[in-house]
Amino acid sequence: MSTTPDTPLRLGTRRSPLATAQSGMIAEAVRSATGRRVELVEITTHGDTSRENLAQIGGTGVFVSALRDALLAGTIDFAVHSLKDLPTAPAEGLVLAAVPEREDPRDVIVARDGLTLAGLAADSSRGGSSRGTARVGTGSPRRMAQLNHWARAHGVELTAVPIRGNVDTRIGFVRSGELDAVVLARAGLSRLGRLSDATETLDTDVVLPAPGQGALAIECAAANAELAAQLAVLDDPHTRVAVTAERSLLAALEAGCSAPVGALADIVEGDTVTELRLRGVVGMVDGSSLVQMSTTGTVPPSGDAAAALGRELAVEMLAKGAAGLMGERAL
Repeated sequence: MSTTPDTPLRLGTRRSPLATAQSGMIAEAVRSATGRRVELVEITTHGDTSRENLAQIGGTGVFVSALRDALLAGTIDFAVHSLKDLPTAPAEGLVLAAVPEREDPRDVIVARDGLTLAGLAADSSRGGSSRGTARVGTGSPRRMAQLNHWARAHGVELTAVPIRGNVDTRIGFVRSGELDAVVLARAGLSRLGRLSDATETLDTDVVLPAPGQGALAIECAAANAELAAQLAVLDDPHTRVAVTAERSLLAALEAGCSAPVGALADIVEGDTVTELRLRGVVGMVDGSSLVQMSTTGTVPPSGDAAAALGRELAVEMLAKGAAGLMGERAL
């Protein structure tokens, strides 16, 4: 394939509105950085066609495998993924060329009547919901575990309901009255220009996001060193360090993308050192048990210390019983 600026780069993307919006943003950034034209190549993944819950279809990799196959086959030049969907194990023949600056990683709720999570629970307890309990939709065992734990801790009635579908489908459950609320990633709504649909941004003390949530991953063939170098200009070092720690925790817990695991790394820059605070959570989906811990370390320019921090926290969480919360009952 010619590497002249007249030859468009083929960017592989899932077909969903969110995926194409994200890929469109990256396409524009690549055009600006390299002067190359970029065309989107839409690819359908197994996660897009299956209607089963993510835990049932094996969560890990279901949204990225088809894109990776296209990269290895040479039918696309690079691909854009939501980083939280990317398996933690390296993919042979591929390289993570860039992790651009991350959006706000927190979750939001879209609730009926403009309610917050606490307002929804209070309204339901007063009989505001005809069902007697607030039904909150999410496709994530991680969110279910933390929401149910919050409800138990506050003595309120809340039922987490498994759902699938794109953003419009999920919000439609609320608009139709089928559900009282749904939980979504704030970054997704932001990239779609729909943040006004959110009725509350959930504090990370209530719900920790998925490892890598809010970040994008740009992959290309490892053999294409020239393209990898061009794409690397989009890499944000702080984001890469943070998600490296989060994904290292996930890998050390031996948990997949659909496991009830949350993680968030915050970088705090001081006068002489840069510190990384990593928080992790593992819980039963019914909220009956939760292991939540944190650790802090000094982070040098490389990501090695960040990965070590993730493994260190995983060891501590496993010692507190995290492994027992990720088994059959958790899924």
